[in-house]
This record gives sequence, structure tokens and C-alpha cells, in this order.
Amino acid sequence: MAQVSRYHALIVILHWFLAFLIVTALALGALVMVKIPNSDPMKIEALRTHMTGGISILSLMLVRLIVRTRSARPPDATTGNLWLNQLAWLSHRALYVAVFAVGIAGLTMAIESGVLGLVFGDSPPVPDDFWVYPARAVHYVMSRVLMALIALHVTGALYHTLVLRDGLLRRMWLGRLLVKAGAGDAAPAPASS
Repeated sequence: MAQVSRYHALIVILHWFLAFLIVTALALGALVMVKIPNSDPMKIEALRTHMTGGISILSLMLVRLIVRTRSARPPDATTGNLWLNQLAWLSHRALYVAVFAVGIAGLTMAIESGVLGLVFGDSPPVPDDFWVYPARAVHYVMSRVLMALIALHVTGALYHTLVLRDGLLRRMWLGRLLVKAGAGDAAPAPASS
């Protein structure tokens, strides 16, 4: 009997592509857009890029969630510490919640402020201040929560790689999906998240 040793190839591809998109969107929002006055014509291009990226992230995260719930996956990783295992379980789910919360708040703010048309090539006026819209505070807070969760996720991956040396990252890379039973892995986990 074979066991699943890696995540589905589509999950792997989406993981790394989304990691790039999410970090880029967070950097554009927190480091670039914040410094551009809303009256500057460059703000329109920055908003268009940021919103297009955000909508893409939301769409791809939904695809990833569907594939993850419907495909077999490797057994849950373990650190040998119950507290760290529970933290990993919780933080992985919190990552999904945070990404969806940031994206939905951003989309809501774009609708409230009337700038969603930028994504479709329109040129609506940019409001003087996005902070007058309630979704702006949610977008800001959840983006910072997402940054913290990403830092925790990367720290966990480094802990598995450098301290435990358990080859955990191989599960999130392309390669042979199945290994022979008895190769030291536990039975595959159910397809649910």
C-alpha cells in the first residue's frame, strides 16, 4: 500500500506562487503605496497593481483551498512538542483566514471608495483619504496579522529544516507523490483540512 508523501502538485505550485504574490502585495501596500499621496497620478497605477494582485490572490486562494480539501495529503508534521504542533495547526488555518480577510476587506474598501473600476481600466477619482472607510482599518490590521503569521510560518519551516532536519520542505516541492508503505511515514491523513 502506498502513502502520500507530498502535497498535490497544484497545491505546491499555488503555495509558492501565492507566497510571491502575497509578499509582493504586502510590500507594495506597506512600503510603496503608503508613501504616495492620493493626489499623485502614480497612486492610480499603484492601486491598480495592488488591487489586481489582491483579486488574483483571493481567486487563487479559493482554488488552493478547494484542491486542498479534495486531495490526499501527507500526514501532519510533528515537532515532538505538543504545544508547537498545536501552534502549527492553528497558524496554518489562521494564514487562510488572514489572507481572505485582507483580500475581502481590500475589495470592500475598493467598492466603498469607488476605485474598483481601476482594475477594469476605468479612471475613477481617488479619495483624499481611505481611512474614512471602515474596511480600511480591517485591511490594515489584518495585513499586519498576516505579516506576523508569515514570519511564524517561515520560522517554523526554518526550525524543521535547520534544527529538526526532518526534510519537511520536500512535502511542499514537486516530485513523486507516493512512496512505498513502511518507508517510515505514517498513514496518509484524510483529505480534509
